[in-house]
Amino acid sequence: AARIIQNMDPTADPCKNFYQYACGGWLNRHVIPETSSRYSIFDILRDELEIILKGVLETSDQGDREAFQKAKILYKSCMNESLIEQRDSLPLLEALTMVGDWPVASADWNKTKEPNWSMEEKLSIMNSRFNKRVLIDMFVWNDDQDSSRHIIYIDQPSLGMPSRDYYFNGGNYQKVREAYLQFMITIAKMIREDKNMSKDDSFVQEEMAKVMELETEIAN
Repeated sequence: AARIIQNMDPTADPCKNFYQYACGGWLNRHVIPETSSRYSIFDILRDELEIILKGVLETSDQGDREAFQKAKILYKSCMNESLIEQRDSLPLLEALTMVGDWPVASADWNKTKEPNWSMEEKLSIMNSRFNKRVLIDMFVWNDDQDSSRHIIYIDQPSLGMPSRDYYFNGGNYQKVREAYLQFMITIAKMIREDKNMSKDDSFVQEEMAKVMELETEIAN
């Protein structure tokens, strides 16, 4: 209650400017940081929680239960920037190998990979190993008709971009769409370079245009 009152401006007339009356105290004491598009009490609480979590994760893991030890190991691995820089793109290349490689970053994918490539197998690997749903989303949840049991749901997954509008509308949506395609092209070129493959910009652009066309059909 004290925090709510502190964030109000009782000097303002609520009948003339209710927003100033309800939020004036907050506006007077807070400025939106340059790194944020908004700033509310929830953002402050999130920042405070991250500081607390940082302190907890940096303590010794002796005597911790297994779940806490895993969380601390994950945190330390993310903070080890020198090792991350040393490994460079290796983790990404290893991940691509697990899912059957990437045709645009392979010299002869059709000959060496495609004959033994199984969509069902790769979709299950993407789901189980990387928690990534492609083409089909499958998950276990409460049965809508019987809440005492759980069932398997099959649904459409999310799109590469936030919503269908990004694939068809003009204006800013088109700018994002163009940047999205250019991002895919850049990543493909980067991976080809890391695999010491020849530079073939026209091939990469054609392949990524096909990917964009497929995503657009799925969005439709």
